This record gives sequence, C-alpha cells and structure tokens, in this order.
Amino acid sequence: MKTAEQWFEQYGQSHRNPVNKQIHWICIPLIVLSLLGLLTAIPLRLGSPWLTPATLFLGLALVWYALLSVRLALGMLVVGAAMLAAVSALESLPVPLWASSLTVFVAAWVAQFVGHEIEGKKPSFFEDLQFLLVGPLWLLGFVYRRLGIRY
Repeated sequence: MKTAEQWFEQYGQSHRNPVNKQIHWICIPLIVLSLLGLLTAIPLRLGSPWLTPATLFLGLALVWYALLSVRLALGMLVVGAAMLAAVSALESLPVPLWASSLTVFVAAWVAQFVGHEIEGKKPSFFEDLQFLLVGPLWLLGFVYRRLGIRY
C-alpha cells in the first residue's frame, strides 16, 4: 500500500501549475461538499437518521485515511463533519439538495478539467476516481506542512 507521501507525490505530478493549484483549492472542497450532498439526497436511512449513504461514504474514506495517517484522518474527520453540517444547512434551501449538489459537482469538475488543460497534464479516468479521495487529503497535507504538523 502506498504511503500518504507517495499519494501526494503522484497527485502533485499533475498539479504543479499555480493556476491549476488555485482551481483545485476551490474545486476540491466544492466537489466533496456536493458529493456528500448528492449522497445525502438519496432517501435511504440505514436504521438511524445519522447512518446515510453520505456518512457511510465518509466513514469508509476515514478508514482508508487512517491506514495512511491517523493524524490526517483526524483532520479529515473535522473537515468531514463541517462538510456534513454545511450539507445539512443546504437542505433548508428552497432548491432540492440533489439539484444544487449536482450543479456544483458538474461545475467544479468542469473547472478542474480546465485547470488540467492549463497544466498540460491530466490524470487518467481511473486516477481521477482515486484522486477523488486523495485530493482533499492532499490539501490537508499542505495545511499540516504549513502549520508544522507531522503526519
């Protein structure tokens, strides 16, 4: 299994251009938020109002993050909880959650594709799916390094 640092290196290979990086700093959180919104909009409760497709996805992601780094996983737990709180707030809007989430999801992916055109290097489709989980961790790893927190 790759280490967090190996994932960050692989992810960083197609995220070196400053404009592309800025696009990703905006779009990665929006994609995570909208993905959690889409999963929350699925009318499925698994025995508890808290056990939803969104919390199940987040829980599984946190397990994988913990295998890479417990400290990063704890940071992602805080980020994930904040994202779920934001999704809960978005549910109160007059627009259906699935519609607003889908709109943000598509717009953020399109912006990332623009960023990769600027970069001149795009990950493959399979890498894009893997990087859906790596991207948020890559941003958090940058924040940790800036704050001098070891992971």
